[in-house]
Parts: sequence; C-alpha cells; structure tokens
Amino acid sequence: MTAPDESDARITANVLTGFLGAGKTSLLKRLLALPSLSGTAVIINEFGEVGLDHLLVEAIDDDIVLLKSGCICCNIRTDLKTALLSLFERSRSGEIPRFSRIAIETTGIADPAPIVATLSADPMLRHHFRVGNIVTVVDVPNGWSNLDAFAESQRQVAVADRIIVSKSDIAPAEDAARLRSRLEALNPAAEILELCEAMQPDEALFVRDIHDISARGVEVTRWLKAATHTHDHHSHPHHNHAHHAHEHDINRHGDIRAFVLTGDAPLNWARFGLWLSMLLNRHGGEILRLKGLLDIEGNASPVVIQGVQHLIHKPMHLERWPDGVTGTHLVVIARGLDPALVERSFRAFNDLAPLAGGLAKSA
Repeated sequence: MTAPDESDARITANVLTGFLGAGKTSLLKRLLALPSLSGTAVIINEFGEVGLDHLLVEAIDDDIVLLKSGCICCNIRTDLKTALLSLFERSRSGEIPRFSRIAIETTGIADPAPIVATLSADPMLRHHFRVGNIVTVVDVPNGWSNLDAFAESQRQVAVADRIIVSKSDIAPAEDAARLRSRLEALNPAAEILELCEAMQPDEALFVRDIHDISARGVEVTRWLKAATHTHDHHSHPHHNHAHHAHEHDINRHGDIRAFVLTGDAPLNWARFGLWLSMLLNRHGGEILRLKGLLDIEGNASPVVIQGVQHLIHKPMHLERWPDGVTGTHLVVIARGLDPALVERSFRAFNDLAPLAGGLAKSA
C-alpha cells in the first residue's frame, strides 16, 4: 500500500446497482435528465431495458446513442473493459462527445464487487478511471425478502456508498422504517435516502463523492457518526468477558457483520499497510467494504481509507480532523469473519494496547 497521493485527474465511474425491480433504471433516467449531469457517459446492459425514449436524440451506431441531455449512452456488447476503453478512445479522438463522468448500471442479480475490481485492478482502466459512488437501490415492497433470500442483494447493500430506498409511497410507513433500520445496521457507513418515483433525485448521488475535496470532511464525519451511533446502540458497558467480542460488533445479518476498529495511539504507516495487506490477502473475498479514518504517525491531519474486497482506493488526506473525532476509526463490513479475531490482530500488529476485558479466543 502506497502513501496518500492527492493528484488524481481520472474520470469518475459511478456504479448503480440494485435487485430486480428495485427501480434503478427509473432512477438512472431521472438522473440523466439533470442538467448538471450532462456530459455523463452511461453503460447499461440493453437499451431496451431502459426507458430512455424521451431522452433519445440519435444513434451513432449499434452500441452508442446520444441523449438530449448531452449524455452518451452505451450498451455492453462485449466485456466491461472493452466498452470502457472504447468509449474513452472514441471520446478523446472526437468521434463522440467528451465526458468527465461515467455511470455503470449493473444487472439486477449482479454482485457489484467484480465491476469495482475491474475498474480498480486493471492497469489500463485504472490509468483513466477511478471508482466514485456505488449507489444501491432497495425497494420497500420486496427489499426485506430479497435480503433474506439472495446473497447478491446483501452484497449490493454492503458495498454501497449511497442506498436509495424506493417505492415507499406504495408500502406501509412501518415497512419503510423497518427496512431502513435493517439497511442502517447492515451498512452503517452508507448514506440512506428515500426516493419515490415522483421525487427528483439529487445530483450529489453521482457528483459528490469521497474523491471530491469539498465533500471529504462531511462524508467522513457522516461515516463515523453513523458507525458510532449504531455501535453505541448495540453496546453495553457492563458486558462480561464472554460477551466482549460483541461490544464492537455493530450488527450482523446472517454471516455479514459490520464492526469498528479503533485506536487512540497513532499508527505506523508501513506497519498498518502490512497488516491490511495480510488481512486482504487472506480474507479479501470476505471483506465486503472497508471505510475509515487513520491517525498516522507524523501526520497532523487524518488519512481517509476505503476499499471493496481486495481493493483499496488511493488513500487521501483530510485538511483537518472532523469535529469531535480523533484517533483511528475503521468501519469494516465482512462476511463470515469473527470481529474479535480481526480486532485482536489489528491491535497486536499495530502495537496497540488490548481492549479492557480481553478478546474472544481464536477457534
């Protein structure tokens, strides 16, 4: 893992996902109509699945259409890498209009992590693109049952930066509140927004992400407040030794858990990087999402880190510590891992004192 680097002029790629029938296509259509998102390139699976008729201007060829909004829309006839590089080269050559942002809509049953992996791990794509917000749409009528029945739905929620709760206008209010609570527990670091069909979505879903310098402080503060709030809600100061492993366990759904790793003493950058590399090398497939703020030795301001599975985005500096927050706070959403064991390795490897009360023994 390399040290934080602020220089990044790549095209931001947003990922829009959600289970079948959740309403992601409708959301995409409304987003593309916003003037502030003109000049966005879009990759979808099939044009026929997306109701873009009122946005359509002309077809350039079989794979690309120009929309009235100024967006370029492309369907995937080959693999994602080929589609992305083709769009990029044709834009730079002047064959199609230039774009500064791209939105990728997944299929309803897709796990978005491989898309993020493709963008982040492939050297050619990584040179031109960076991952922006991952937006997941969950509908109230079917969201709860989809989470129960489909691992893909759980992963879509777990990796999200923004979760859109849709169709709350056609379901009882208590169902919407119940679903929202479950989503908050499953992914405490994500911003959760309710959005009905008649409501106009905010451009910030795509425009403002953690890579936006002006948004970084607010974004990180929201992560940490949400995680701390949920942690406090589920923790009890008088737990005995046998229950201690659950004190930092925010919540779990099946074998997916969200928990927080904290440290009051500054971390050595190289030592932390080695620990994280070893963790991801062994358990990267189970680390669905990782987000947090690091207190690094020799740095007056914190370092922001986030990743999906094996992939860690380029770390970034904040200009100052968020209000009321000091020390390392790392939110981890993982499948099938014991939080106590992860925390024990984190504290031992980074030379942090064990937490009072001890940790659960290794199995």
